[in-house]
Amino acid sequence: MSMDDVLTKPGHLFRRMQQIAVAIFIDECASFDLTPVQFSALVAIREHRDVDATRLSALIAFDRSTLGDVIERLEAKGLVLRRQSREDRRTKVLRLSAKARKLLREVMPAVDRAQDRMLGPLEPDERRRLMHLLERLVEANNEFSRAPLGENAASENRRAG
Repeated sequence: MSMDDVLTKPGHLFRRMQQIAVAIFIDECASFDLTPVQFSALVAIREHRDVDATRLSALIAFDRSTLGDVIERLEAKGLVLRRQSREDRRTKVLRLSAKARKLLREVMPAVDRAQDRMLGPLEPDERRRLMHLLERLVEANNEFSRAPLGENAASENRRAG
């Protein structure tokens, strides 16, 4: 196997596209000081008020132990409020602050520009086909992820949005 073989494997290309996607998102959203994972977490918290961290990790398919750091950063920025659950005093639940709601409204044009840049080299029909194929691959391989999308999370997210 040569390096050319390695560089054309799906896993390598997915990893590179992830690097590129994050770089484009960071570039477009630089003035908002927001990462793609922080953005996803904020949207999920907005759509699922009083969600706990375990459920949030399933909703955004992000590793629970790493998500704790993300939540702490969002809390330190004044974007997320954490309080005890009324149902289970041992559990902390999350809500967005007013500052976060404003940020989400303001960041959306930059997020949209980032998505457009990622798919920019493709024709509209190629974009639709790529997105369809990626969704199929992710859904079919979800169980192999270190942080699978939680059971029913995709349909919950579609209903909430």
